[in-house]
Amino acid sequence: MSPSRWSVVAHLRNGVRGLRGDGRGWLLVVVAVGWAFTLGLRFLIPPLLPQIKTAFTVSNATAGLAITALWVGYALMQFPAGVLIDRIGERTLLTASLCLSGLSLCLIGFSPVFAVFFVGTAAFGLGSGLYGPSRGTVLSRTFTRKAGAAFGVTLAMGSIGSAVLPGAATAVVERVGWRPILAGLSVPFFAVAALAWRVVPERTPDEVDASADANADETAPRSTHLLRDVVGTLSDRSIRVATVAIGLLLFVYQGLTAFLPTYLEQVKELDQQTAALLYGLMFVAGALSQLVAGNAADRVGIKPVLLVVTAVGVVTPVALTLASGVTALAVVVTVLGTRMAIAPVTNAYIVGTLPDHVEGAAWGFIRTGFFLVGSAGSTFVGLFADANRFDAAFLALAALSAVALGCYAVLPGDG
Repeated sequence: MSPSRWSVVAHLRNGVRGLRGDGRGWLLVVVAVGWAFTLGLRFLIPPLLPQIKTAFTVSNATAGLAITALWVGYALMQFPAGVLIDRIGERTLLTASLCLSGLSLCLIGFSPVFAVFFVGTAAFGLGSGLYGPSRGTVLSRTFTRKAGAAFGVTLAMGSIGSAVLPGAATAVVERVGWRPILAGLSVPFFAVAALAWRVVPERTPDEVDASADANADETAPRSTHLLRDVVGTLSDRSIRVATVAIGLLLFVYQGLTAFLPTYLEQVKELDQQTAALLYGLMFVAGALSQLVAGNAADRVGIKPVLLVVTAVGVVTPVALTLASGVTALAVVVTVLGTRMAIAPVTNAYIVGTLPDHVEGAAWGFIRTGFFLVGSAGSTFVGLFADANRFDAAFLALAALSAVALGCYAVLPGDG
């Protein structure tokens, strides 16, 4: 192994070592594994679209609409979940999210018609929507000095789940069918839910009361003051700009991930298994980049990391339209996965800037906004796909990434 590679490994090992002790290691493991299944299931559907479209006789745009419904459901739960964090704590919400997600997978797997499948995907979005805000605040509260690294580990596990599950599913889908795969994956959700209930600490009564009292006032309803304080967080220009940037990048990310396997099969003429393997490779690269970026942001600052990663993300959708052959596509898809490093860095930046007394509610409100914007990405690309304009869609996504790069460029230098 080269000296530079040893340096990277040592850097990552030291970063992870600082996340253990006082039960924090087990909490991080359970939260990260839960996120691996939650995120992995969202990206399991795109590689199975050939079988799903055949089963229900639907177009790319209609299939994309079901994926959009999943993300809309996820987005709509962000603000309510954030408010509930300040009321009942992360332990209850993480457990409930995993249980509801497991139940919705049973609905998806046993759906007799596309309408039921559509409802199931929306239900999965609603259930999994409880996970993101509570995951973010429990990590931020537990790892106050290593938030970037903790977010990096957790989101990297999500990327690993997104890499492993699609490849495994496409390897067996012809033998067992897509329905047993999706319904059967409800089991690990219920198992991780039990672990989350055991290891995630309950918020103390004083912490819950403090969140409530901070928003109480003799002359106005508590809810009025909570909404005022939450919306007021957007008066911070840095939060506002970072939110716009991540919203654009989520739109791009959702458009790319929803139809990349289909694009590789229809336009680049790869078989389904090879397309799924390259799809998984993208998430492996994403996991590694998230680990590196989370630690790098803690050491060198957030802005330089965001600028470098986003700049690469502007180029790669264009390169994807030009590449041909499995080797060249594998290289481009690998580099494409590095754009996932944006998430832990931006998440840590926004959460760390929010006022403590409305952290959960404000984070949920902001997440609702940028996930609603991002949810339309799959329908956007699906419409282009049905018009045989896949390449034009990816070029448009590259242009949106360039706008996000401009947003990050005007963040404060010490962000």
